[in-house]
Amino acid sequence: MSHTEGGAESDKRMLRREFITVRNRLTTDDLREAATSLAERALGLPELARARTVAAYVSVGSEPGTLALLDALLARGVRVLLPALLPDNDLDWGAYAGEGSLARVQHGGKMALFEPAGERLGPDAVTDADVVLLPGLAVDARGMRLGRGGGSYDRVLARLERAGAHPSLVVLLYDGEVVGHLPEEPHDRPVHAAVTPSGVRRFTA
Repeated sequence: MSHTEGGAESDKRMLRREFITVRNRLTTDDLREAATSLAERALGLPELARARTVAAYVSVGSEPGTLALLDALLARGVRVLLPALLPDNDLDWGAYAGEGSLARVQHGGKMALFEPAGERLGPDAVTDADVVLLPGLAVDARGMRLGRGGGSYDRVLARLERAGAHPSLVVLLYDGEVVGHLPEEPHDRPVHAAVTPSGVRRFTA
């Protein structure tokens, strides 16, 4: 690893702590209001209006809330795929069929996640998605996303690339998380858009 890559990773660790600290100050009312606005903004995206299959995720803790958005997509007749974390941090996928189709899964010392309780479709199922909704902590002016550091979505993006799949990549964030510049590493891939409670930011990538 070169000095700059090591520097980028330690800079990312520091930034992650900062963004998570700000998120953890949000109240229950803040979270609820943000989730409602985020769903409205996202549902207005032309990419989601056209989508037949959307790969998404269930928000946990202080992440921007996604359940209202997932239910609205389901009501539109969209096939919604949700991830299930594998032991090596890769992601398997299952179909969402409403809140009752979720199971709370504790992954070792990590936070508990809500995952699809039904049939597993395999890690390659994501290559069928027209839109992939990504979690993140921030995005910069070039569309570079700061993830939580587990590497799961780096694998997803690499899998899409290998398959020649080109879904729209959309990260869901709070308003203060679109920043000027984030450190990047060679494997980082830009997203196409960020949706926040107050609007949509598009990137030229």
